[in-house]
Amino acid sequence: MEATTKQSAAVIIPPKEQVYLEGPKSRGYELVFAWRVFWQFIKGFRKLHFVGPCMTVFGSARFKEDHPYYIQAREFGKRIAGLGFTTMTGGGPGIMEAANRGAFENGGKSVGCNIRLPFEQLANPYTQTSMTFEHFFVRKVLLVKYSYAFIIMPGGFGTMDEFFETLTLVQTKSINQFPIVLFGKEYYKPMLEDIEWMVSQGTISKEDLNLVLTTDSVDEAMAHIGNYINTNYKVRPRKRLWWLFEKR
Repeated sequence: MEATTKQSAAVIIPPKEQVYLEGPKSRGYELVFAWRVFWQFIKGFRKLHFVGPCMTVFGSARFKEDHPYYIQAREFGKRIAGLGFTTMTGGGPGIMEAANRGAFENGGKSVGCNIRLPFEQLANPYTQTSMTFEHFFVRKVLLVKYSYAFIIMPGGFGTMDEFFETLTLVQTKSINQFPIVLFGKEYYKPMLEDIEWMVSQGTISKEDLNLVLTTDSVDEAMAHIGNYINTNYKVRPRKRLWWLFEKR
C-alpha cells in the first residue's frame, strides 16, 4: 500500500513542483522571480497606459455563445462602449469573449488581460489590445488598476477570487468606492446568503452590503454605474501621446 501511494504521488505531482518540498529557494532564484514579476508589471503598465478609463467584466470562461449569460455579457460590452469606456476582461473565452465582443462590434475599445495556464487559454479575437501574464496576481492588479466599475457575471473559482479581492479593496478603501455589480440573482443566491450570515456573525458590517448591487437587469446595472460615473467624474481624452517610450 505504501509503495502504491508513493507511485501515485509521483504521477500526480509534476517533477518541477517537487522542489517546493525543499523549502525556500536560493537567493538567485528569488531574484530572478522578482525581476520576472517586475518586468510583467512594467510591460502591463506600458501596454495599457493609453487604453483610457475602463470597466472590467469578470465571469466564467465556459459559457458558449448561445448561453443567456454570454448574450447578456455581450450586451454589457455594447453598453460600456456606449458610455465611452473601454471594456476590459481576462481576455479568454466565455463571458470574457462576450463582453469584448459586444464592445468590439459596436465601435468601442476592447482590452484583454489573458493568463498562461497549463491547459492553454487562447486570447479571444475581439480585443484591440491584449497581453498574456504568467501570474494571476499580476493580472488582477492590471484588471483593477485601470477600471472605474466592475461587473461580476456568473463564474467559478477564478471569478470568485476576482470578486472578493475587488470587494475587499473597496471595503478597506484601498481603492475608491467604485460600483460593483453582481449579475445573476439566482446563481449567486447561496453566496449572498453566506454573506448575510457573515453580517449576523459580525465579521462584516451591514453597511458593507451596500458596496454591491445584485441584479438580473442590464439596464439597472448600467444605470447604477452611469449614475456613479456622472456624479463623480468627467471622462476626458488624454492629451499626452507617449509614456516610457510607449506611443499612443
